[in-house]
Amino acid sequence: MKITEKNYIQQLQLHNEEALIYVIDMYGGLLKAVIRKHLFTMPQKQEECMNDVLLSIWEHAASFDDEKNSFKNWAAAIARYEAIDYLRKYKRDLEQLCMDDVTAAENDRMLEQLIEGELSREVEQLLLCLKPLDRKIFMKLFVEEESVEQISEDTGLPRDVIYNRVSRGKRKMRNMYLKQKEA
Repeated sequence: MKITEKNYIQQLQLHNEEALIYVIDMYGGLLKAVIRKHLFTMPQKQEECMNDVLLSIWEHAASFDDEKNSFKNWAAAIARYEAIDYLRKYKRDLEQLCMDDVTAAENDRMLEQLIEGELSREVEQLLLCLKPLDRKIFMKLFVEEESVEQISEDTGLPRDVIYNRVSRGKRKMRNMYLKQKEA
């Protein structure tokens, strides 16, 4: 069967390898650009990340809903989040390394600062649309990886209120992101 613009999503959902090749041909440049933007400090990890993105698209093609989003945006979002996950994983790996050599330790610290800076800019841009308390909750929950119970104790807010604020904040950020993409 010939893969075309009209049937590639359906064929990808049926796990037709030719459909994946079509996706690579059509959207490979976009996916590489998204990955490169986030992993500019780690060029050696970009190809590995691209492979993981394609695997994720392959495995989760059935969850794609064209009524919610275009395939292009859906695939770019997968690439973005996969690249951010690579940054987080690499940051954790850096923290676990023994720093025997002073020069290597300095290089690692500089690289870690670059990675943290990139993550910080991404997070700040996402959280700009939220109120200060909601930003604090998001930072504690998703960046500092604190539990809802800890956040509840720190802020004095009940757990239900925190869950509601997180839900509304996610919806608000999603809407802002979609508006920016349309513009």
